[in-house]
Amino acid sequence: MDKNTVNQNFKKIYGRDAQYTFFSPGRVNVIGEHTDHNGGYVFPCALSLGTYAAVSRRDDRKVSLISENFKLRVEADLDDLSYKKSDDWANYPKGVMFELSRRGYTLGGMDIFISGDIPNGSGLSSSASIEVLTAVLCNEIFDFKIDMVELVKISQYVENNYIGVNCGIMDQFAAGMGKENCAVMLDCANLNYEYSPLELGEYELVIANTNKRRGLTDSKYNERRAECVEALRDLQTVSDIKNICDLSKAEFDMISGTIKNPEALKRARHAVYENERVKEAVKLLRQGEITEFAKLLNDSHESLENDYEVTGFELDSLAGAAQRFDGCAGARMTGGGFGGCTVNIVKKSKIPEFIEKVGDEYFKLTGLKADFYQTKIAGGARKL
Repeated sequence: MDKNTVNQNFKKIYGRDAQYTFFSPGRVNVIGEHTDHNGGYVFPCALSLGTYAAVSRRDDRKVSLISENFKLRVEADLDDLSYKKSDDWANYPKGVMFELSRRGYTLGGMDIFISGDIPNGSGLSSSASIEVLTAVLCNEIFDFKIDMVELVKISQYVENNYIGVNCGIMDQFAAGMGKENCAVMLDCANLNYEYSPLELGEYELVIANTNKRRGLTDSKYNERRAECVEALRDLQTVSDIKNICDLSKAEFDMISGTIKNPEALKRARHAVYENERVKEAVKLLRQGEITEFAKLLNDSHESLENDYEVTGFELDSLAGAAQRFDGCAGARMTGGGFGGCTVNIVKKSKIPEFIEKVGDEYFKLTGLKADFYQTKIAGGARKL
């Protein structure tokens, strides 16, 4: 996928040249899962896999939304951008336009063609990619002069309040603020961030897709978040904290008995321990301790399986096959869970063998064929 191909397809569909082209990346979270909505650290990077949009302005108040990835074509009216279940994927760009309009920004009609190479439902955050893509293109075309962090916040607000998924801000932040060849250590409590070079030496990051489709709104994601809120309320009876991840492991262990619901206790324990793993991971990377860093991925997956309980048979099978492979230093699920992808730290010289053997073992266990991606670490959403 590239700019020229997207523009050529736009012309075939609309019969005229696109005036603008934009790109927004997918993301993979290297470590730090389900810490974002608990006020903790995450460590995502933007990918060269992503979503493209070719756009031209119109003279009316209509927005035509066509995607190469979905058969459904939607024409929306800027005076009625309400959520419609029948609009399916188009609700993501519509939601961003709705929110911009609600905040007083004046939009004009557009013809938009969208094409992405993020596998839908993979957990590499195609929804955030589309949201940030739409925010950036509207900001650029209509000269709103909104800074990127605010566009990221708007995109998350749309996911929470228009789409109805209680996600944290990590996905949208990575799509908007990604930096080439770096991961970003983001403090989700205050949006302080710093870039860290993701240099793995003889190893390389490989993403594996379970091809078990998942939908966050249909999963137990919102239930897990509610359990974390319950745990926080109990912890606040004995500690002056704003978020679960304000606690260190030692502090949490000391007061965790105040959490009445045993399920909520497990969710909170995962959040606190995972937050510590992010800080340790960044430190080890800076010291060049790649294999020790990679071991933290194994610990993360175990916690996501047993304490946060968001993995499932397919993710456990794929991560387990990777962890048993001699040239893989660490592997874990990434994303919301209940399907989607694993992130793996694999010796470059063994990647072809890794793909073959792990793929074979996964197929024998599940009957599903995994897909593997070697992608570059890319920059954030932008005009091309």
